[in-house]
Amino acid sequence: MFGWTVMVVEDDALIRELVLHVLAGAGFTPVEARNGQEALRRLREDRVQPALILLDLMMPVMNGWQFRAEQLKDPALAGIPVVVMSAADCMDIPAEAHVSKPFELDLLVDAVRRCARPRSELH
Repeated sequence: MFGWTVMVVEDDALIRELVLHVLAGAGFTPVEARNGQEALRRLREDRVQPALILLDLMMPVMNGWQFRAEQLKDPALAGIPVVVMSAADCMDIPAEAHVSKPFELDLLVDAVRRCARPRSELH
């Protein structure tokens, strides 16, 4: 698990930086995206290969619901597990886990550890 890449898709800079810092401290390699559109670009063009995506729902440009719909339509991305982290009602979005904001950081890290899968297991 150590070194596995986790993509954090979050528009709030303070939350994003905090989650990135906590994940790095837990042994993960975090990468960031400020919205769903940036996340898709990084996944497709930059070839970021995360073991998990932490996804906020309420974001400008492309929200989490739109991102997840696009991700699931793309065979190269559909298998990447997602943990939704949002204050919004998020039970209608398919994901491995849902973490409500405000969240306890240790619960978020536990969800990442439980749901992350190395890229080799995603195909």
